[in-house]
Amino acid sequence: MPTGEMPGELRIGFLPLVDACLPILAREHGFAEAEGLSLSMVRDVSWATVQDRLLYGQTDAAHLVAPLAIAATLGRGRPPVPLAVPFVLGLNGNAITLHPDLARLVCPAGALGDPAAVGAALAEVAAQRAAAGRPLRFGVVHRYSSHNYMLRYWLAACAIRPGHDVEIITVPPPFCADALEAGEVDGICVGEPWNSVAVERGAGTIVLATAQIWRRGVEKVLALREPVLDARRGEIEALIRALVATARHFVDPENWDANAAILARSEYLDGSAELIKRAISDRLLLSKGSEPVNYPDFMFQYREAANFPWVSQAEWLYTQMVRWGGERFSTEDAAKAARVFRPDVYRSALLGTGEPLPGASSKVEGSLSAQTSVGTQQGTITLQNNSFFDGRSFDPNDLQGYLASLD
Repeated sequence: MPTGEMPGELRIGFLPLVDACLPILAREHGFAEAEGLSLSMVRDVSWATVQDRLLYGQTDAAHLVAPLAIAATLGRGRPPVPLAVPFVLGLNGNAITLHPDLARLVCPAGALGDPAAVGAALAEVAAQRAAAGRPLRFGVVHRYSSHNYMLRYWLAACAIRPGHDVEIITVPPPFCADALEAGEVDGICVGEPWNSVAVERGAGTIVLATAQIWRRGVEKVLALREPVLDARRGEIEALIRALVATARHFVDPENWDANAAILARSEYLDGSAELIKRAISDRLLLSKGSEPVNYPDFMFQYREAANFPWVSQAEWLYTQMVRWGGERFSTEDAAKAARVFRPDVYRSALLGTGEPLPGASSKVEGSLSAQTSVGTQQGTITLQNNSFFDGRSFDPNDLQGYLASLD
């Protein structure tokens, strides 16, 4: 614990995104205080700086893109620093937004597109642009982000070769709308409110929600260094309880207006409460001047064990790291990646409370198309559709077989 830091004080790094909501609102609504914690929020502009603050001990924990916690642990691009993920801050919540001219070519107006149909139309445009020497360019928020892997998964399944038929570059979330407006990219994959900011400027049209690619895709997580977890285990478990209480509060429609107003404040997202509320309430304005459309579970912060750190989620992310990183599969690295997600800590924090706990710590991802009751350690849990758009599923017991099955 750094000199001068009092027990119960936790500094949490974050980016100005709607899915930073849980630690922010745990602080603002007193859920953290009720657990004996004092939270201070440290805002940054890129995932690289959020990661640096965490790794160098300037923050105790961070709102982080899930794959980056695995990349740091495995030493991708820098010396390895073991990180732990005891809590998932949310599933889904991102969108693919294209320049309006491109959107008109690949997606019907007035509704979110069908992933396969949009992909097929985009493949034709990508081929034409590549032949003309002006390949399409997409912006994602970090090389090691779910945005990058979800975008690449979708493109590849639609016979578009990422890095060959289209270019993919990194743009920090607060600058994604700027890059689209300036013509530096043809499309972005980013979290809210930055898709909506592009739409409001007339610079973009939302064509897909990433939840259409993987219905229950893991997104942001609470990450911290393993030594911090070990030294402050009781405080981290208290934080998990505070975040669960916040998640339950966050999804209640009666709290949407108040929560949007808090998140919009200058020290947090510094944005429009109206745009933020749209994301919270699963309503998206797809193009400037249109009417908002409802897409249920666009953001997913609670229910169906949404906050549980399933080991299978970490393993799927590792397979994408191998697939797109140009590296060989390693049984040792796969095991290290799996250990980043810590369901044992989540269970310890909530055992004996009224919060449902799954009976397993891993599952076949993408295997459900209908409501299914699952075994539990305590309480009851019903899972719903968690499918991938192409009908594939991911069996965490056969990582190499899964990789071999991909084109």
